[in-house]
Amino acid sequence: MGFEQYHEPANELSGRTRTFARMITSLGEEAEAINWYEQRISVEKDKSARAIMQNAQKEEFKHFSMDLEWLFRAKPEWREIAQGVLFKKGDIVEHAEEAEEEA
Repeated sequence: MGFEQYHEPANELSGRTRTFARMITSLGEEAEAINWYEQRISVEKDKSARAIMQNAQKEEFKHFSMDLEWLFRAKPEWREIAQGVLFKKGDIVEHAEEAEEEA
């Protein structure tokens, strides 16, 4: 059985790398679900249906965040760069360039 998340032969990848690939795929799927809900919410006229969709989207935010945290723990350099960019006021690109240089 093939999986799209592998660009190298799966049997040659370590278990750790396969798990990392699964988490990356999961992160993408959660982001896609967030996007779908965002679109549905933006056009839904029924207030109660929209509230349910908003609640479901919040669940996807949680899942995305958990996947991202796992990935940050697996790749400390990624966490280090992210900490230089996330939750900071000012120019995002400037923060990213500085964080990358410092890492």
